Amino acid sequence: MLGRASPLARLLVTVYVLLVVYASLYPLTAWHEPTGSAFTFLTAAWPRYVTRFDVAVNVLGYLPLGLLGVLALHPALRGITALVLATSACTLLSLVLEAAQSYIPPRHPSVLDLAANAGGALLGAWLALKLGPWLLEAGPLRRLRARFLAAGTAADVGMVVLGLWLFSQLNPATLLFGTGDLRDLFVPPEGPAYAPGLFIGVEAVTVACNVVAVALLLSVIAAPGRSLRLMALVAILAALAVRTVAHAVVIGTGSVFAWLTPGAIQGLAIGIAIAFVALGLPRRVRVLLAALLVMGAAILVNLAPANPYLAATLAVWRQGHFLNFNGLTRLVSALWPFSAIAYLSYFATQRADR
Repeated sequence: MLGRASPLARLLVTVYVLLVVYASLYPLTAWHEPTGSAFTFLTAAWPRYVTRFDVAVNVLGYLPLGLLGVLALHPALRGITALVLATSACTLLSLVLEAAQSYIPPRHPSVLDLAANAGGALLGAWLALKLGPWLLEAGPLRRLRARFLAAGTAADVGMVVLGLWLFSQLNPATLLFGTGDLRDLFVPPEGPAYAPGLFIGVEAVTVACNVVAVALLLSVIAAPGRSLRLMALVAILAALAVRTVAHAVVIGTGSVFAWLTPGAIQGLAIGIAIAFVALGLPRRVRVLLAALLVMGAAILVNLAPANPYLAATLAVWRQGHFLNFNGLTRLVSALWPFSAIAYLSYFATQRADR
């Protein structure tokens, strides 16, 4: 491995830890004092009903954490030392979170979950040792980053912001690209029924604003001389692919394109057309316009009626195995505009223009 640290790995591991904590403790309501010790689950019998899905989710949930942990420790710690420390830290985090779940009635801590989390972290840490040179040295990922994105930590932060935007598309209950809905965190987004035509218009404007904003945000971190229009188009297509996968998993393969509503189609067409023009503006103007569009789209989302296309088909998303993931995607979706505006505000203060 190289002798220099990876700021991106350290940013990602920090964000991932926060996401794991929230997902593990969701829903954050009805806390109560457990009848015994919060660590009683360590000596309790294994759950009566164990599914491969639950075990797989716990393993896969901590695998990236173990991998990122080893990469974040480089170059201060390497090899087996980094593996042991990263795995131990992940296991300790899981132990604390499992104990905290004893205070939340809907959650049921178990030693099986702890073991699966630790196993996932160990597997991720082992993969980091094997893939470390490919990830941190002159491998394909580093070459792609150097080719298409600007150098420096600021671009790394921008990558994380865009990555969270892609992650927010895994929530099929929201409008397409409709982030920033704070009502979903505090009260049900109920309200008066609107005419279908009005909903289509609201969705179209929301989609268009976010398409242009994301394209402009991406242009801020792009390397000089890159094709901004092509990069923006790839980012939008990637988001649509994530959205399609989310619908296939949550709703079913028969509804993979349920997100492709009349408003979404109009918004995509309008947004891409405007984005291609706006990408030719000076850098300072692009930054300010992106922040305004993100803010405007978030305001519009909070005024929009509930999505009539998915109201009857998302019951499974709010229950069962998807409960924690639903809460996590809702949080990321709700807070993303604020992180994007904060990031763009930094660039708005810079004097460099291109």
